[in-house]
Amino acid sequence: MYSNQQKEIALFAKVFGHPARVAILQQLFKMDTCYCGDLSEEIGLAQPTISQHLKELKNLGLIKGTVEGVKVCYCIDNENWSKMKVLLHKFLDQDIPKADCC
Repeated sequence: MYSNQQKEIALFAKVFGHPARVAILQQLFKMDTCYCGDLSEEIGLAQPTISQHLKELKNLGLIKGTVEGVKVCYCIDNENWSKMKVLLHKFLDQDIPKADCC
């Protein structure tokens, strides 16, 4: 019923559906490297909440992470982030029809 592109746009758009995910991404961009600390201190949310949003971001492919014992490191997945930007740009940059409507 929906094209793969429509499904992909909807999945990527889900990232921006919660301010905690936006804050996590902003924090990871600020670090400009893999972050191996406690994001709950940086974001101000409980660790289980942060973990839930990190899992969502990882499932969407926008971040990648490694687990080494109790240490977890996360960073932006540059390839998928670029792919999302191109896809959303094409979608958001569509021209609005000039015809009078409503």
